[in-house]
Amino acid sequence: MAGTLQIVSTPIGNLEDLSPRAARALAEADLVACEDTRHTGRLLAHLGLHKSLVSLHEHNERARTPDLVDRLAGGETIALVSDAGTPLVSDPGFVLVRAALERGVAVEAIPGPSAAIAALAVSGLPPSPVTFTGFAPRKSGKRRRFFQELAPLPHTLVVFESPHRVLACLEDAETELGDRPAALARELTKLHEEVLRGRLSEIRAQLAGRPGIKGEIVLVIAGPQTP
Repeated sequence: MAGTLQIVSTPIGNLEDLSPRAARALAEADLVACEDTRHTGRLLAHLGLHKSLVSLHEHNERARTPDLVDRLAGGETIALVSDAGTPLVSDPGFVLVRAALERGVAVEAIPGPSAAIAALAVSGLPPSPVTFTGFAPRKSGKRRRFFQELAPLPHTLVVFESPHRVLACLEDAETELGDRPAALARELTKLHEEVLRGRLSEIRAQLAGRPGIKGEIVLVIAGPQTP
């Protein structure tokens, strides 16, 4: 019988958010496929586990997938994790999942933390309908076109962004979407967790006055008709 590919959600910051089911899945897996073996190794060490690890990231996923699918088809159970949160959500894993399904391998979700859902929940903005975009484009021209295409949607938008580009992203979003209500969630579940709420211009002004911006960032932007 074929094995199972388990998509295991891991903490986005606070290790207490790892579910007992996720911990058991990691303990019972024959192999753990992860973005960074060092990062996942620290999680496993926290759990007192010593497991076989294989890296699976955006640069090697297509090359690694055939071997992993062969192992799954041969009866092994593989736990797929990302560095934080739910695999496939702006993280590797889709190529592997699709290939496993094509071979008739069972794919099972072990749900848990997601930065996108956590940010949406605390944003104070309408939780549905919602469009999750992943990361905004790096360059301003592409980023402005990105927001232009999203502008007509009557949806709350959830966007991942780098701390190094967040001020430029907020400026481009305001230019193309208007000065909408928004929330910026930074370092969710971590020691320095912060949520800024207000208009896009107000959030940008708060950040612009700081000597530096650090941490993982999720930007939640209201739809065009939200007061």
